[in-house]
Amino acid sequence: MALSQIAFDFFDDSPQQPLQEKKKAVAKKKEPKVVVESVVIPRPKVKSTRGRKSIEEMNAGVELVNVPDDEELFSKMYYSIGKVADMFKVNQSLIRLWENEFDILKPKKNGKGDRLFRPEDIKNIQLIYHLMREKKYTMQGAKDFIKQNKKAEEKFAAIDALKKMKGFLLELKANL
Repeated sequence: MALSQIAFDFFDDSPQQPLQEKKKAVAKKKEPKVVVESVVIPRPKVKSTRGRKSIEEMNAGVELVNVPDDEELFSKMYYSIGKVADMFKVNQSLIRLWENEFDILKPKKNGKGDRLFRPEDIKNIQLIYHLMREKKYTMQGAKDFIKQNKKAEEKFAAIDALKKMKGFLLELKANL
């Protein structure tokens, strides 16, 4: 069996010719060569997933918060940080940041160092989430609000009850 050598010509020093002329020139040569042309295809602009969310994205995320009712919430003694982050649709790192910044959050830690949040802690996270994401307070503004308003949790509970009632009434109106 006879061996033949195949050469690949990736760097063509000849001046730019139309593609059809290059194909004819390649077809006429006795040695098989592969001609590769570089074609620039513009990439579609993909929005980065890094950085801060826009206000519209943050507002859309507010409706996605899935904190269970008090009966169901208080049925368990502790919740892991993963479960809490899933309830609020945020990263676990944000929950850890809020834990470091706000004095009202004091989750228990087990021997491994895992954070275990009580239902009271989840209610406090719900208050912080409301201040930071819905009311658009800064970190310092939210801290000051909690310090100055000792009854902030009660006010938040009233606001939460009114939101639930509004949702019920809107659902009732839609069904009519």
